[in-house]
Amino acid sequence: MSQTSSKRLPKAERRDQLLETAIKIVREEGTDALTLGYLAERALVSKPIAYEHFKSRSGLLIALYRQMDDQHVTALREALAGTRRRLKEVAHVMARAYMNCFTSIGPEWHAISGAMKGDEEMEAFQRRQLDAYVDLYGEALSPYADLSRDALRVRCIAIIGAGEALAQDMSRGRVDEEAAVECLASLIVQWLR
Repeated sequence: MSQTSSKRLPKAERRDQLLETAIKIVREEGTDALTLGYLAERALVSKPIAYEHFKSRSGLLIALYRQMDDQHVTALREALAGTRRRLKEVAHVMARAYMNCFTSIGPEWHAISGAMKGDEEMEAFQRRQLDAYVDLYGEALSPYADLSRDALRVRCIAIIGAGEALAQDMSRGRVDEEAAVECLASLIVQWLR
């Protein structure tokens, strides 16, 4: 064991180290390789430490998903706080934040999201996270929409779906980031008029 990994860390730092190692495993070997035992081995800690932090593989995947989602939400909130309160500017900031998140997180996000399919607990968690994200979009866009709350919610779901489709095409090299941002921003503006 290396001195830095085997030394006693505060619980929050150890958890961060384990999550960072888990992302490396997903990036290098895919989600199928991600088990708590293998995570412990790669992080140079005992299995009980990994289990103490995540309880199960599902718990680990949920923690990874939450960490990535929290980064995205924080970036979006910070970007919105610094923008002028006009629909066109807000739409552009939202679109830029979505595409930036996708490029900064990379394919690991989709691998982790895919690995969560088929497990009721993990899928329920993903639905709650998506609902929270839709609520965030609704909160940001409500001052510019003359729509009922339900109608705005449906539009926010569509905006997120469009952002996801554009991000996927961007990852395939079919559209560049700037074009994806401009397209999503224009859709937001048009859908709220």
